[in-house]
This record gives sequence, C-alpha cells and structure tokens, in this order.
Amino acid sequence: MLFGRKAEKPKAAEVPQTDQELEELKTGIEKAKLSESVSGLLMKEWDRLVKSDPLSPEYAIGLTYIELVLSLPWNRFTDDNLDLKRAEKILESEHYGLKHIKERILEYLAVRTLFSLRAFHILVVDDEDIARTNMEYVLKKEGYQVRTAHNGIDALEKLKAEEFDLILTDLKMEKMDGLQLLESVRKVAPHTETVMVTGFATVNSAVDALKKGAAHYLSKPIQLDELRAVVRQIQEKKKHLQMTKSPVLCFAGPPGTGKTSIGRAIADALERKFVRLSMAGLRDEAELRGHRRTYVGAMSGRIINELKRIGYRNPVFMLDEIDKIGQDFRGDPASVLLEILDPEQNTHFNDHYLDIPFDLSGVMFIATANAVERLPGPLLDRLEVINFAGYTEREKKEIARNYLIPRQIRANGLSSAQQEFGDDAILHVIRNYTREAGLRNLEREIANVCRKLARLSLGSQNSATVQIDTSMVETLLGPGKFAHEIANRDHQIGVTTGLVWTDVGGEIIFIESTMMNGSQQLILTGSMGDVLRESAQTALSYIRSHAEKFEIDPDFFKGRDIHIHIPSGAIPKDGPSAGVTIALSLISLLTRKSARRDIAITGEITLSGRILAVSGIREKILGAQRAGITTVVFPKRNESEISALEPEVKEGMEIVLADEISALVGRVMV
Repeated sequence: MLFGRKAEKPKAAEVPQTDQELEELKTGIEKAKLSESVSGLLMKEWDRLVKSDPLSPEYAIGLTYIELVLSLPWNRFTDDNLDLKRAEKILESEHYGLKHIKERILEYLAVRTLFSLRAFHILVVDDEDIARTNMEYVLKKEGYQVRTAHNGIDALEKLKAEEFDLILTDLKMEKMDGLQLLESVRKVAPHTETVMVTGFATVNSAVDALKKGAAHYLSKPIQLDELRAVVRQIQEKKKHLQMTKSPVLCFAGPPGTGKTSIGRAIADALERKFVRLSMAGLRDEAELRGHRRTYVGAMSGRIINELKRIGYRNPVFMLDEIDKIGQDFRGDPASVLLEILDPEQNTHFNDHYLDIPFDLSGVMFIATANAVERLPGPLLDRLEVINFAGYTEREKKEIARNYLIPRQIRANGLSSAQQEFGDDAILHVIRNYTREAGLRNLEREIANVCRKLARLSLGSQNSATVQIDTSMVETLLGPGKFAHEIANRDHQIGVTTGLVWTDVGGEIIFIESTMMNGSQQLILTGSMGDVLRESAQTALSYIRSHAEKFEIDPDFFKGRDIHIHIPSGAIPKDGPSAGVTIALSLISLLTRKSARRDIAITGEITLSGRILAVSGIREKILGAQRAGITTVVFPKRNESEISALEPEVKEGMEIVLADEISALVGRVMV
C-alpha cells in the first residue's frame, strides 16, 4: 500500500456480474412460464454462467443468449378483432376496388369468428350414476355442451356418432377400462382430448395414462375448482390451436397496385401488429435463420428479431418482393422459406442461434411478388396466390379523386377547400403523363401539381378556389410525356403490334420483319429468349408449309435471309404468346400487304396453324387501352375468361377471337 495516495476504485466495466443479478436472471427463467424443455435448457446455460468468469467471452455469450430467449413472446398474443363490419369498413375506406382480395380477408375473419363462437362438447364417462350426474351438472352450469356414457363401450358408440372436444373418463370400469378407452379414442378421434378420473390414483397409473396420450389426470373425490380449471385450460388450448392456422397469402401483381398497403389494412382490421421485411436481394440464408453460436458475432435471424421487437407471437408478417430473392454460395434463402411458410413445419421453426423450436403458426404471413413464375415450385405450392391486376382508367380516376388528391393536398400544406381538380384534369394526367398498371407515377404527378400550387399560393393574395383544368395541368407539368401515337401511325409492311404481359403489367411490342439476299438463314434480334426463338421458327415453318394457302411463292426462302426484330434490344423478352404476331408479320412481309398498327395481337401458334390460349388477359387489355389501341385479337380458347371480365375493362374495346391464323389475315392486312 502506497502512503499519501487514495486507493483507486475499480472501473465500472471491470465490475463482474453480481450474485444478485444472477439470481434475478434465475427468477426471470422461473417466472417466464416456458415449457419444461426450454426451461431446462436455460437452467443449464445459467449453471454455466455461475461457473464462468464474468470477464470471459463465454459469459457474455451465455448472458446474451438467455436474455434473448426470455425476451421472446412465447405466450403473448394480440386478440383478433373479429367484427366483420368494422373490418369491411376499414378495407373499403383505404382501398378502392380489389373486391376479390377483400372477400378473401373477410372469409378468413368469418372462419375465425365461427371458431370463437363454437360450443365446447364434453363426454363424461363413469359407471357410477352419482359421479356422472354431478360432473354433468357442474359442467353444464359452466356453459359446456355435455353428454354422458355409463361405460367405455357406450362412450365409443357415442364418439362414432358425434364429435367431442374432451372426454372425462373414469379409470376403473367393467368391460372396458379408462386406459383401453383412451387407446381407442386415439384411433377413432385423435383430435379429442382425454382426462382420466379415478379414486385409485397412483404414480404408475398416472404416468401410464399420460404416456398413452391423456391430457390430464384427476383424482377422486374431484375438487370442483380443479375440474373447472383443467377443462377451461384444455378449451383455451384447443381454441388457440384451431384459430392460429393462418393462411399464407401471396399478393402477385404489377408495382403500385396496393399489395403492401392492403397488408397494412389487414393488420389494422385484425388489430394485429404489422411487420414488413424486404426480401429483395436477400442472398444469405443466415439473415432469416440466424448464425450458430459457435461463430464470432453470431446473432439470431430477422424473423426471430422482429418477433422480439414487437413483443407478440401473432403479427401480420409481410415478406415483400419475395420473387427477388438472390442465391449464392452462402445458401438459398428460398429453401428457408419452405420451413417458415409451411403450416406443417413452422410450428417448430428452428433458428440456428436460438437452437430451440419456436412456433410460428400464429403468424399471418403475407408475401408479395411481381411475377410468381420466378418462385421455386415447392415454395409456390405453399402459397395461396391472389392476383392484383392493373387498374382501369375509371378506377384510376376514382382512386385519384378519393384517395391520392386529398392525401397530396394535406401532405403539401394546401386546403381542399381552395383546390379543386376537375375530372378532365385528372384524366389528362392519367392519359398523357402516366402509362402504368399501378398508381405510383400517377401519385407522383399529382404531388408535382400540388407542390407547384403550394409555391404559387405563397405569391398570391387571392383566396378564391383554384380550379385545376387541362390547360393548368399542362402549364404546371409541361407537355405530355406520352401520346397515343399507335393509332395515328401509318400501316407498314412487315410490322405488327403484339401484346405481352410483364412484371409491370400489360404492354405492347412491335415485331418487324424484313427479307434480303442470303443463304436461307432466320436472323432473330431484340434480346429474344428461347421460347420466343422457337415461336419464330414455328411461325416460319408454318408459312413455308402453307405458302400456297396465303398466295405466297413456295420458294420464297431460297437464296434469301429473313430477319425478325423486336425493338428495345436492351430489354430481354420471352414468353409463349407472340407466335401469332410473328406469323402475321411474316405474312405481311411475303404478301407485300401492310399490317394494321392499330390492332394488337396475342397468342401462340402451332405447326398446323392453331392458336393456343394465353394468360394475363386482363392486364393485356389494359395495356392496349393505355397505348390507345381499340381492337385486340385473342385466342378463341380464352373466350370464357374474357367473358368473365368486368364490363368497364372491356369498355371501348373491340375484342376479336380466333382459333386459326388463316382467319386473321383478312382482318389484319390492308
């Protein structure tokens, strides 16, 4: 000891964890009401902490692990609001249209409501009349539906005739005792719980009954409070298991069609917490499943972290952009989703860091995707796909007036009483400043108008209402960005207009063909995929084998090359719906007849000239409308799907159906 100098106090960081803090951690484990397996594992970790040096890395790792496990919502749920009228009102107030999606959510709520209102059926089995009658009286008074049986054989007959949630059976009975009845119940009605009741209770008989599947064991004389508590506990458990099987929905459609916002509305309607997790570009499966604790810097996955953050076990969990998941040497995240999204597997989800099964069955997973075709087959099989189609012009106008314009007026500090958008102005923005299936660009243009109005209002002393019309829109936004030039263009030889379905909705493409001296080569350019290349080969072979039918020289290909091109070569193109468009482009080229540019065509061709059905009908019609086309050609085989479309989708469109390409030549050529 040095004289004349005070002893230095140890720094706070050097003070080890106290025994009191370890005891508090142990108390937290005991109060957490975890399962025996989880509690046992945590107590082993706690024992290691007690024996470890508080300054060692292993101590910090063990402490962090226990704190994580205790912080998870093992038994915390939010109660669903099952008011169907309220849910319908929320969905209608926040989203226009989307009728089939709203109906699916209301169906889900209706099922959960029926489960919550369903009566609990109990079968009391006892060969003593007094015991049977007393239990029946007590349980009926609690509001349960109760039937009785005087022995095991009678109970089995009743069990085959009707369904019971719980059987309360005596152990010692003639002809068939309680254990024999229990074994038979497990075969006949495996979802029915069984509770043993006997006056000859022993440790061995209790263990034997529990091993064979009994839910509980009660001794005679029965304590009424204990009986009520056991029955209530089993009822809550069965009700919870029935109601936690949530559907795994996948909202598929173009960007800006409301997939993410409808997920938020579902959470609001159910009064659940909402979690959104972007999957775009996710490459490392450890981000979802976590790292093993043997690694330095290991941590739990994002699924477990989000549940810890919100503190509840049954949120609405949105996996956004699920079709854009990456894959490299660090693993395939899509394979982890098989476990997360499968109702048969996610009851025991295994996070590598947690290393304890965690039940995800209460989570309502919603995935979003632009194109579900990119998803692996096994993953797609676990999803209930709900398609979000593009919006019609009328729908866009209503959404802009009732949702987008009021929102942007508030966001830009304006007053709705002083700004009035006319219908002609809204339509002018839709037609000339946007060309999309969704609404994002439309809202951007409306926001642009509102910002310019906000600036103008500061320099004006006039408080009169501003009428926004077509001319004012052009003054604020400048010349239109898009024009319906297709209908105004001259018809050309060898150029046809096609319809395709892309990630961003329906679009039009042009297919150009020309012929020159050469060595009988078919040249294909424009970033065509394998399917498109095969369609072009099929179209050429069909025309060569049916040349006389179209008054074409059978030797047209001798000493010539044919070049087929789809403009915008930097954009990859593929899909089985351009065969008819390519064939008509070639027929126009070889007959020297112009093809009409104002007719858009879709369909796949066979070597015999038949036209096969295609998909994306609604999106393709909307894409044609946005491009200013009024006549579209579809395969005859799509007739039923076209007839089921809403009238406003087909409004102003002439739809031509054909089952053979020869029937279209006179219609398309001029």
